Amino acid sequence: MKAIRIHNYGGPEVLKYEDLPVPTAGKSEAVVRIATTGVNYIDIYIRTGLSKAAKFPITPGQVRAGTVTAIGDAVTEVQVGDRVAYAMTQGSYAEYAVVPAWKLVKLPDNVDFKLGAAIMLQGMTAHYLTHSTFPLKRGHKALVHAGAGGVGLLLTQVAKKLGATVYATVGSDAKAELAHAAGADETIIYSKLEFESEVKRLAPGGVDVVYDSVGASTFEKSLNCLRPRGYMVLYGHSSGPVAPIDPGVLVAKGSLFFTRPSLVHYATTRDEILSRTSDLFRWMQAGELKFKVDHVFPLAEAAKAHEALAGRRTTGKVVLML
Repeated sequence: MKAIRIHNYGGPEVLKYEDLPVPTAGKSEAVVRIATTGVNYIDIYIRTGLSKAAKFPITPGQVRAGTVTAIGDAVTEVQVGDRVAYAMTQGSYAEYAVVPAWKLVKLPDNVDFKLGAAIMLQGMTAHYLTHSTFPLKRGHKALVHAGAGGVGLLLTQVAKKLGATVYATVGSDAKAELAHAAGADETIIYSKLEFESEVKRLAPGGVDVVYDSVGASTFEKSLNCLRPRGYMVLYGHSSGPVAPIDPGVLVAKGSLFFTRPSLVHYATTRDEILSRTSDLFRWMQAGELKFKVDHVFPLAEAAKAHEALAGRRTTGKVVLML
């Protein structure tokens, strides 16, 4: 099979298109022929060394959708031929992958592979952020950074469904239109306006929660946008990692809460995965949640996909098609 391999940290050029043997299923595992794999910032973090690989070489990618081609002993969750998707298992930049069967979710007939790949990481991320990390309720005010990105667009839709007011930061007029279409009450184009002063104007008492996937360039000002006892939710660092923070800063700014969550800790059991994805599938079926997959690259062009995502030239979901 063909796969993308990384032999050392570096730029997009370290993504090598190579031949590997097709994997076989062990006990409680399934082999999936991959149709679509999602491209996410975690892949860039691993490629560059911001997130450390256990060892080299590695096949990057943590989310994909495809068809089960083989199952190992003791597998009861899926059968050969099932259309499935999954996340948080390394190795999706390949034509086949072996996966713990408990992580596999069967796709409804109305969900294609591109949407399936988007749902598993970005959809579940939007779900856990709004339902578990800081459960949004009617009347809450939320600041969503990268509001036109894959997670940002979904997070905004879910937040509005829960009755929150959403202020979204974006990088251009075109991205502002996308964020508005997703339901954002206000958009702040950070290349034209200073987002901290604009949020303070829109929400003089401060917002209840900041959902921040940008990191270094937004973190400090985001703290200043929160109400006393507000929640700073840092779930990514696309602009670079945040410097260590003195806990005294949180006291000085109003006894703030700060958390750095990851999907891996919010999808720890099959029941939790099925609960989140069943909500997402139901909302899609009802027309209440729209996924945007705008950027599709062949597997062999994974480097171009990374360049586009890191360069903030994308909106919605970026995927590799096999």
